[in-house]
Amino acid sequence: MSDCIFCKIVRGEIPAKVVYEGERVLAFDDVHPQAPVHTLVIPKEHFTNLQDDVPPELLGELFTSVREVARIKGVAETGYRVIVNNGPDANQTVPHLHIHILGGHHMTHGMVNLGPGQ
Repeated sequence: MSDCIFCKIVRGEIPAKVVYEGERVLAFDDVHPQAPVHTLVIPKEHFTNLQDDVPPELLGELFTSVREVARIKGVAETGYRVIVNNGPDANQTVPHLHIHILGGHHMTHGMVNLGPGQ
């Protein structure tokens, strides 16, 4: 997808602090971190989200990469949170499948904010 920001990162058109790169996966630090460690893992091929017929072997590679990124970033032993926002109700702000890895400090118990009236 030519105008996708993550596809532009994959093509080297937009700089990113790359943490890990595999044949079909790229991991880079989020430019607006929400934790001391906030790294994104994406497929190099464009998929909008999990509903986009992502091949199972690529999903496996993405989640295997999460473990490696956690090791590289120094949070594998202390713990980290893994989040995939899938679609507009989940507040997926970039329409390219991506996994957030957050860590580097003790996180609060609640994982979600259901929004107004919930």
